[in-house]
Formats: sequence, C-alpha cells, structure tokens
Amino acid sequence: MEVQMMNGDIAVLTAHSEIIKCLYYNKVASNADVSTFVGKSIPNTLKLLNELIEDGYVMEKGLGISSGGRKPLNYSLVADKWYILSIAMDRFATQMVIVDLNNNFVSDIQSLKFDMYQHQNEVDVLIGHINNFLKQSGIPQTKVLGAGISMPGFVNTEKGINYSYLQSADPLVELLEKGLSMPVFIDNDSTTIALAEQKFGIAAAKKNVMVINLGWGIGLGMILNGSIFRGDNGLAGEFSHIPLFKNGKLCTCGKHGCLETEASLIAVTAKAKKGVEEGQVSSLSSYDAIDADAIINEAVKGDVFSVKLISEAAYLVGQGLSILIHLMNPAAIILSGKGSTVGRLWLAPIQQAINEHCIPRLTEHTEFLISDLNARAQLIGSAALVVENFGKPLESKLNKMEALNLAELQV
Repeated sequence: MEVQMMNGDIAVLTAHSEIIKCLYYNKVASNADVSTFVGKSIPNTLKLLNELIEDGYVMEKGLGISSGGRKPLNYSLVADKWYILSIAMDRFATQMVIVDLNNNFVSDIQSLKFDMYQHQNEVDVLIGHINNFLKQSGIPQTKVLGAGISMPGFVNTEKGINYSYLQSADPLVELLEKGLSMPVFIDNDSTTIALAEQKFGIAAAKKNVMVINLGWGIGLGMILNGSIFRGDNGLAGEFSHIPLFKNGKLCTCGKHGCLETEASLIAVTAKAKKGVEEGQVSSLSSYDAIDADAIINEAVKGDVFSVKLISEAAYLVGQGLSILIHLMNPAAIILSGKGSTVGRLWLAPIQQAINEHCIPRLTEHTEFLISDLNARAQLIGSAALVVENFGKPLESKLNKMEALNLAELQV
C-alpha cells in the first residue's frame, strides 16, 4: 500500500477544504464569492487564497465583471494538482473516468459489464477492473486523491457497507481501499446524482428538490433545505419500492407490486421483448438483443411502440410522484439518470398523472425539469463525493492508510 500524499498536502486539504470546495464547485470565483461561501472576512479569505497560490493549489484567473468600480480578481484551482477517480455503477455495468480539480473529465470514460447480481461477492473482480483502468489512463496513481463510487442498493456511507450488493465479512470500503491503495467514499447512485444536480445542475439555486434517477430502477435523491437528505442511516429515497400495484409481480426487494415492477427500465425492456415476440410492429424487431438503450434510441427516433412503452412508464412514475408531492411539496422535480436522455417524452405523461392524482394547490409552483447533465450526472456526482469529504474525513482516511503502510513496512 502506497502513501500518496506528503503531510503538507494533507494539512492544506484539511485547513483550506472549504475554499477548495468553493472553487471546485464554481470553477472560477472572486475573493468576495469565496468569502461568502466559507463565511470568513474578505481580508482573511484573500490571505488564505494567497497561501493556496504559494502551495500550488490555486491560480489567478483574470478579472471578473464589475457593476461599477474595480473589477474583481478571479481565482480557480490548479486543475492538474490532483485528480479524482470517479466510478458510476448500475446493476449491470460500470463506468469509470478520471476527473481533475476543475471537474473536467481528463480520461476517456471506460464502460464495462459488471453484473452486480452475478458478482455479488466478488469485490476483487471489481478492484481488478479499476486498477487496470488506472494503469491505462496514464495518470500516476500517486496523483489520485481518492475514489468516489456510486452504486445501487442500501448503502450506509458511514459504515462503508452496501447491504444489497458486494457483501463480504469486512466493510466494502475497507476492501476497496486496500485493493486500490487510496481513500474510497461510497454512496447510493440516486443520492449521488442528486449531489451532482445540486452542485453542477439545474438544482443549484433551489432548496427543496426531488431528483428522480430514471435507471434500471427508479431512484430518488432528495435535497431538503439546501442539503442532501439521506435519512437516519442513509437509506432514504427508495422510491422504486412504493407498493402501487396489485399485480402479483415479485420485485427485486422481495415484495410484490412495487413501482419498479411496472415502470423501471427492466420492466419496460421485458414488455418490449414480449411485444416484439407477439408480433408488435416496431423498429425494435431489427435488434438482435432488445435492451433499455435500444428502446431509448428508437423512442427518440419516433418508433411508436417504443414511445408508447416510455409514455406508459412515465405515467406510472407520475402516479408515484403524486404521493411524494403530497408529502414533500418540492420546488422542483428533476428527471435525471440514464432514462432521462429520452427527454421530454417523459414530461407529458408525468404531468397527466400529476393532474389526475394531485391537489392542484400543491403542484402549482412545482417545476418539472429534465436534467442537462443526463447520463453523466452519476459520474459527476461520484467525483463530488470525494470533494465533499475534503477536510477531516479525507485526512482521517489518509492518516489511517499511512499508519497501515508503516506497520506493513515494519513487518
């Protein structure tokens, strides 16, 4: 196990973590902007920014816009000072990319098949894939601050455990950190997507937002009073498993009639295959294997059957959302994730269901929006997981890994 950072770097990331977060999330900011974000005086903030310039973390970025008087000097992070490994997992595939300190993807996105059902207990297989990707990326591993990994399932971020997948005797995070030789932070995929929408997407200026992750399941990430809401032990947001139907269909959670059994991309794909087998006229019949990507692609092109499948699923999602709206009264509902690439095909059926099932006064100020991050949202959020933990959490992991490394050397 390698120790990646000198003590001085750890100290900088800890002492100036809020400033670094501010610049990461905004890319470019003035002294006044940073001062407001970190809650320190402008002179004190300027002093800290100058210290970060000396340490090689921050650079001057030209003059900003002024409404009158002297134009403010802008600052940004030195993009290649450190890198972050971002990993986005769904039930059947995994995406990986390297991100710099300006939230730019600096490697190609690598996608690989990793069925979380088939590899339920094979964390070492995942670690092998990740290490191969790191080698191929050309980025020295000693320049990678840590890994943010988002995944489906019941994820306890504090204990570093996924109760649904990749189970083992030791906490998942500990196994990943040992295998990757870097700090690792994990979270639920839908919560991570909500984080991306809050920091970089259309939820940035809103305090109460529900972010719907339209994927193999139908996830929910919640922003309440300007903060990501995870519930008492991190398991909030299981929108897929609201029992809406008496259809007798067994859900992956072990219960019957969940929203997921009718409206998830898994359910939509099953309906598409059945329809084509029964002679339904559709461009989907030209595919050797019908999957969610095929349905999405053909729906965008206007295939009537594909559009019908998406519309039916969207109406059912809207029916589920009507329950959440009565409970939460959000300012906005954002459709994000894999399925949101279909875009506005979702909106009309969802709105129809809301009109039928919601009290109008509760929805008159609720916006329904399509993410502009789309399929990249989960990777962006996974990188942000690491940034959110700049400061004591990252310092604690780095110090722990350093202690373990010294113990190994002594042995």
